[in-house]
Amino acid sequence: MRIKTAIFGLILGLFCLASLPLWPNLNGLDEPRLSPLLRYYMCHRTAGPITIDGRLDENSWKSVYWSEDFMDIEGKSKPKPRFRTRVKMLWDDEYFYVGAELEEPQVWATLTKRDSIIYQDNDFEVFIDPDGDTHNYYELEINALNTVWDLFLVKPYRDGGPAIHAWDIQGLKTAVQVDGTINNPADKDRGWTVEIAFPWEVLKEAAPFKKKPESGDRWRINFSRVEYRTMVEGGNYVKMKDKVTGRELPEDNWTWAPQGLVNIHYPEMWGYVQFTSTEAGKAREYCEEDPEAEVRWALRLIYYRQRNYFARNGNFAQNLEQLNLSREKSLKVKGWDYPPQITVTSSLFEAIYKNKNGESLHIRQDGLVWKTAAK
Repeated sequence: MRIKTAIFGLILGLFCLASLPLWPNLNGLDEPRLSPLLRYYMCHRTAGPITIDGRLDENSWKSVYWSEDFMDIEGKSKPKPRFRTRVKMLWDDEYFYVGAELEEPQVWATLTKRDSIIYQDNDFEVFIDPDGDTHNYYELEINALNTVWDLFLVKPYRDGGPAIHAWDIQGLKTAVQVDGTINNPADKDRGWTVEIAFPWEVLKEAAPFKKKPESGDRWRINFSRVEYRTMVEGGNYVKMKDKVTGRELPEDNWTWAPQGLVNIHYPEMWGYVQFTSTEAGKAREYCEEDPEAEVRWALRLIYYRQRNYFARNGNFAQNLEQLNLSREKSLKVKGWDYPPQITVTSSLFEAIYKNKNGESLHIRQDGLVWKTAAK
């Protein structure tokens, strides 16, 4: 059953309301083994119509730059991906466009039904958190057969979700072009390209003030690629197995912004996409760095430690000393009061940083981050 965009807000509200008295299990969390590698991409407006055919051959695409090559999801400490992956982005009044190029000598896919678990094939994935609060974000996965799985997450899985699998992006456009022949082990392919048009009419539902972005706005976005090692049996590609256990080898996960652990659902680690009204090819512009990135990361460290403290002790810590964070230099953020204010109850916590202008940034036990203006 398809959930229509017109009632999406109501459905989302009911999910959120239902979850209010039932906080997640407050289980312990894995902390990323690196601080966020702040990826930025300046997203230009299209200079003309974009045809979604998977070819990325319009002048607008040719006029904008590629992202950095993807790296292992855990970061630079892991081996460099075997195949290159990179993306471009554009926008206009109706759509947010994503183009991706995936190097692949053996292009294959098996899943043909929409909303299949696409990452069971090699795939390309898009994650969009419009307001950067780590809640209410979009996920889309696509394979080389142009089969799509789209879903909406009210919260990350670590914070109780849920993921709304029955939800579809109404008006979504996707296309794939294979540079070679799909599912044919008899030859060597060069790869595949993906072209996606996300309608603002849907994306704005989770955006600030429920509107599409304006020039200068930044959204948190990441991209991921799942890649399996394969062999040929009976003329078909099959996933390689461990010779000892007989189990399938684990997939590789390659991302634009690394996560520091094998879990893409840590939105605080994602990159930034800044929108500009300048048309593609008119001028080269550079992104403005997030001035709150350091303090948001400081709050996130407190959140990780509080969740792990609760899992061990059954209650939240009342100060940084109990969290072993009193000597953590990254918690002392220029322009923000230190130490941060921490308040706890039997099952809740809130940490707050205030700046000299009276503004406050907050985080609570389910990871939600929000800002309040000066009183």
